[in-house]
Amino acid sequence: MGGAHVFPGGRVDAADRIDGTRVGIDGAEAAPARMPDVSAQDAIAHHVAALRELFEEGGVLLARQNDRIITIDGSSSDRFAAHRHNLLAGTTSFAEIVAAEDLRLALDELTYFAHWVTPEIEIKRFDTRFFIARAPEGQTPVHDHGETIHSEWLDPVDAIERSRKEDIALPPPTWTTLSTLAKFRSIDEVMQWARRKPIPRVQPAFLTRGDDTLLLYPGDPLYPPLEGFETPEETRFALKNQRWRPVRPD
Repeated sequence: MGGAHVFPGGRVDAADRIDGTRVGIDGAEAAPARMPDVSAQDAIAHHVAALRELFEEGGVLLARQNDRIITIDGSSSDRFAAHRHNLLAGTTSFAEIVAAEDLRLALDELTYFAHWVTPEIEIKRFDTRFFIARAPEGQTPVHDHGETIHSEWLDPVDAIERSRKEDIALPPPTWTTLSTLAKFRSIDEVMQWARRKPIPRVQPAFLTRGDDTLLLYPGDPLYPPLEGFETPEETRFALKNQRWRPVRPD
C-alpha cells in the first residue's frame, strides 16, 4: 500500500497475547463477543494489536489511569515520545510501557465492525479486522516518520472527493469504509451503527476482462451477495495506473 492513505494498523504479534496478569485490561470479557470465529485469547490479541498499532503509527494511546483515558501533553509528551520510539525500535514492549506507566489498556474503547480478506489470487494477502474509536481529548495524533510518513485528519466526504480527483489514493476497503462513514451525522451515530451491524467475512473477487483488471464486491452484478454485508454504492473497482478506482457496472 505504498503511497496510499490508509488507517493505522498492522499484524497481531506474539507479544499482543496479554493475559491480564501483568497488565491491566478493561473490556477483556466483552472483546470476544463480537469475534466468535476466533478464540477468546485471539480476540483479545486483535484488540491489543489495534491499540498498539494506533500508538505506534498514530501516536494515540487508548489507556486509562484513575478511570480516565490518559492525556499526553506537557511533561508527559517527551516521556511517551520516548516510549513510542523504543517500541518502534523493538527495545521495549507495549506491555512494558503500559505497566511502567501504571495504565490499563482500554479495549472497551474499540468497536469491532468489519472483516476484510484479500482475494485468493493475491500473492501477499491480508486478513484484516477493522475497529473504530473516539479520538481521545488531550492527545494529538502524529505519524511515526517510518511506516507512515504523512498524516492528516479528514472528513470522510473530503477524503472520498480528494480520491476522486486523484489527489490521494485510497485502497478499496478504505474507500468503502469512508463512504459508509460519510452517511452519518455524528460519532454517536457511527458508534451505534458499528456496535449493532453484522460482521461477515468479506472477500472481494478479481476479474480480468481483456486489458481490464477488476475488483468485485459481493452484491455486484457479477458477484453473488453476501449475507450480512450491506452492498455499498460502489461494488466494482478498476486498476488503472497502479490505483484502484470505482467504476460503474456495465
